[in-house]
Amino acid sequence: MPQRPTRARAAGAAVAATAALLVAGLSGSASAGAAAAPTTSTALPAAATLRTDAAPPTLLRAMERDLGLDRRQAQRRLANEAEAGATAGRLRAALGGDFAGAWVRGADSGTLTVATTDAADVPAIEERGAKAAVVRHSLADLDAAKARLDRAAQRRSTTDAPVWYVDVRANTVVVRAVRPAAARALLDAAGVHGSLARIETTAERPRALYDLRGGEAYYIDNSGRCSIGFPVTKGTQQGFATAGHCGRGGASTTGHNRVAQGTFQGSIFPGRDMAWVATGSQWTATPYVRGSGGQNVQVTGSTQAPVGASVCRSGSTTGWHCGTVQQHNTSVTYPEGTITGVTRTSVCAEPGDSGGSYISGSQAQGVTSGGSGNCSSGGTTFFQPINPLLQNYGLTLRTTTDPGDPGDPGDPGDPGGTWTAGTVYEPGDTVTYAGATYRCLQGHQSQPGWEPPNVPALWQRA
Repeated sequence: MPQRPTRARAAGAAVAATAALLVAGLSGSASAGAAAAPTTSTALPAAATLRTDAAPPTLLRAMERDLGLDRRQAQRRLANEAEAGATAGRLRAALGGDFAGAWVRGADSGTLTVATTDAADVPAIEERGAKAAVVRHSLADLDAAKARLDRAAQRRSTTDAPVWYVDVRANTVVVRAVRPAAARALLDAAGVHGSLARIETTAERPRALYDLRGGEAYYIDNSGRCSIGFPVTKGTQQGFATAGHCGRGGASTTGHNRVAQGTFQGSIFPGRDMAWVATGSQWTATPYVRGSGGQNVQVTGSTQAPVGASVCRSGSTTGWHCGTVQQHNTSVTYPEGTITGVTRTSVCAEPGDSGGSYISGSQAQGVTSGGSGNCSSGGTTFFQPINPLLQNYGLTLRTTTDPGDPGDPGDPGDPGGTWTAGTVYEPGDTVTYAGATYRCLQGHQSQPGWEPPNVPALWQRA
């Protein structure tokens, strides 16, 4: 949300009035059940390959504060969530069209549940250490129903039914509406009925959060303020990913120190909420997000966290706050239009936090889009996932491995195949490497050192 030049707050305003795009103005100056069986006897656990041990104290403290955990619970939670993602990825590949989603629960995310439409799959799920849920609708069916809602929303106003998403835990599509009649009209227009959909009444009216480390402030055309998402590169050009509603292509930016910084190279809003800024030579992209007290939080990759997982946000207005992933593949209507494919979270945010970083452990998740509420009373916030943004603009996330570095000394070099560093892979994608075929388990952007044989949390030999 950019911050507007004024931020008047009327006392006693309805909750609906607090929902906002997060841009600030210048005046605000398994373990998851049990761990999956390794693909080989020497395979490292997912927590090791995804470096959950890289989570710095500042992130752990924020998890403790916002999720009510102690230090050991926070550390176990990150490790369990990494294992859960890998286990769910393997089961998604194994169950095929029966797969109906997965989620974690418990203070330390110690329980992974995987849903299926076929009771015959239960032994295979439980063999992986997960709990099984037999449900009516597959994830593919629910995603197809939501896609029909997205298409119907293009032809009608959805300001009174502003949010809809696939709720894998409830095995349904949920439409959240200020007026239930508006939700029923949207469902009718999309032809989505019966057990496929549920209407929830809400007072929330989300809006985008207007206002080189992730979470630091930048200013657009010397006017509104937003937050950096993640430093990136495109070839030799450095820059950062952020929210599309923060600025249009060609808009200029200045940094937190008011020094000339860069120019928006691409921006999409509404529809999606993604953009990137190319910066001048005096600005250096780093593999960090700004943590509590200005401490660095390292980014080592972009593996998508599962539903129920912990996630923390850095923004230039409210700093560090944590919560959980509630739903992926959410659509939300702001006053400017409908945004699709965002992730809904329980993390709070305020104007000026827009564009800022969402991170789970050391894994980049997305950039702050919009939401409702605030960090005093609590709220709901949405983020644009980082992997589609990187893929759309051909960007490479800056991580602890220099993009120009050929890899760690132990890397096997280039043995041939279709796998390439810097590519965004989605679950189910297949590649070849060193004469073998691998299937992607979890969405991520590849990088040197993450060759398929090296990261069993992300790749399974096909």
